[in-house]
Amino acid sequence: MANTNRTGAAGERIARDYLRAKGYAIVESNWSTTFGELDIIAKRDGILVFVEVKTRRGSSTESALESVTAVKHARTLKSVYQYLHDHDIDTESEWRMDVIGVALAANGRPRIDHVEDAFDW
Repeated sequence: MANTNRTGAAGERIARDYLRAKGYAIVESNWSTTFGELDIIAKRDGILVFVEVKTRRGSSTESALESVTAVKHARTLKSVYQYLHDHDIDTESEWRMDVIGVALAANGRPRIDHVEDAFDW
């Protein structure tokens, strides 16, 4: 596995643990479509949450969060609609798209930034 794949997988594990600790139930991970992959699909308080996880080595999540571009937004939205369709979930149901930035610091303590409704622009 390439170093970037290991970094991404580590970030996704950290994000899942973080979400569980915040009361989210993990529904699925790494759900693939022809448009891309949904990193984490979770649920809390009846709301389905599609989470894009961006991981970087270092002490800041800034570059990770900034890497979610308009193109990534569009692909993620297509993947979300594909997931809703494939699981027979009404698009009018409550759902949102979040981004979690994970910074893997040298001291071994990750920094996590969670932006809810991150694609609400």
